Amino acid sequence: MNRTVRVVGGIMFCVCVLAGGAPVHTAVTVVMSGLDNPRGLALGPEGALYVVEAGRGGDGPCQVLRGLLRCYRATGAVSRYWRGTQERVATGLPSYVGSSADAEVTGPHDISFQGRGGAFITIGFGGNPALRSLFGPAGALFGTLVQAPASGRWRVVADISAYESTANPDGNLIDTNPYGVLAEPGKHIVADAGANALLEVEANGDISTLAVFPARPGRSTDAVPTAVVVGPDGAYYVSELSGVPFADGAARVYRVVAGQAPEVYQAGFKTIIDLDFGRDGSLYVLQHATGATFFSGPGQLIRVAPDGSRSVVVSDLTRPTSVLVGEDGTIYISNRGISIGTGEVLRID
Repeated sequence: MNRTVRVVGGIMFCVCVLAGGAPVHTAVTVVMSGLDNPRGLALGPEGALYVVEAGRGGDGPCQVLRGLLRCYRATGAVSRYWRGTQERVATGLPSYVGSSADAEVTGPHDISFQGRGGAFITIGFGGNPALRSLFGPAGALFGTLVQAPASGRWRVVADISAYESTANPDGNLIDTNPYGVLAEPGKHIVADAGANALLEVEANGDISTLAVFPARPGRSTDAVPTAVVVGPDGAYYVSELSGVPFADGAARVYRVVAGQAPEVYQAGFKTIIDLDFGRDGSLYVLQHATGATFFSGPGQLIRVAPDGSRSVVVSDLTRPTSVLVGEDGTIYISNRGISIGTGEVLRID
């Protein structure tokens, strides 16, 4: 694909030539800015655009996770863009920041709506749930699914991490990191990136396992499922980030039907962080990074057409974390998703 980029009135226009030679004109506009580690996107029932912010952590309590000091503060949030105005509508969600140079932040990861006042949010963790207590009483809020009603007074719906401690679906190390969420009538589907599992959470908080994805030691990499959506056929589709060293081509998209083993639907990607379907049945796959080592190189949004052909919709993204396709075909992307104060949401027309 060849690209020419020009800027007119603050809007970036990309003239892209895809396979077959047909030009595609793509306008990219920043619609939300100044965000703290923006992650999952959703459209609310009133039509507003919502994004969760993992926050910026704080000054403690602190503990060592995955070999680095992590410090807590309730800086996670939900921001809304509605009728030209951006504002935070929920605050005080759990967040911790690492002491490394890249200041990795974990907090709210994803959001999904089921009716008015039904915003459901995953709070990540990244480790053995037994370690949560080292953050003090607030540590119990990590690794959960919470609901944030219109009042903004959120509450815990289910303890995803506790389920990993007792059920351990993949039978490997006890590790939990609730990431993607899909709210449905009477239930919520959660992709636990640490547990390599897709879970069903009933309205009363009971949890069961829908699927387990292949990971080490039976595979050269972990699955690390990051997102779940419903496809045109009614099945669940789940993306995987894959694990260290995040090799090119190692990430897959799975098709999941309850009661059946997950099937590989598409393969050959790198570090898939999110996915969504368009109205025409096209699958949009968001790659967090495309460089040769770990999370180096730009992020990319790839369109998989119903016939299986692939094209790059937009590249040169900076550590993107979520993609959302609206009913009218407008695409939204959380960009600079590991940045404090400079995170943004892009609109692609």
